Amino acid sequence: MKVVAKLQSKSRVKIFLDANILFSAAAPKSNVAKLINIAQHYGQCVTSPYAVEEARKNLKLKKFGSLEVFELLLTKVTTSNKLVLNLPVTIKSKDIPILGSAIAQKCTYLLTGDKRDFSFLFGKTVAGVTIVSPKLFAEELVTKGLLKKK
Repeated sequence: MKVVAKLQSKSRVKIFLDANILFSAAAPKSNVAKLINIAQHYGQCVTSPYAVEEARKNLKLKKFGSLEVFELLLTKVTTSNKLVLNLPVTIKSKDIPILGSAIAQKCTYLLTGDKRDFSFLFGKTVAGVTIVSPKLFAEELVTKGLLKKK
């Protein structure tokens, strides 16, 4: 799979951040936050109000991470209400707003840590959106020399 090859053209690359990615990025010294910062050098990070509210709710509920860090992250991410409901794959109804928003925003990638619901799509492209986990995304960045392996 050529995940990072798409990263070479910054003007056309959009990376959709799922709620669990936003949630994880709010943790102090988060590797996911570092990955998002790197991704922003190669493209535009976007999300949806649905993902933002889910992440915010979980941050408050689980008292994990920092709401201040989360809010600062959101200043660097474009949020859009665009949504496609008729998807070419069958997924759980709770995940339709995530993939549907990534498709509607014409994203290149959907970055998600949701292994339970999205792992069967990792590395696959659905309606122009390639679904990747943080690990897969980071491995491809290392392979292309855009990120150094520790």
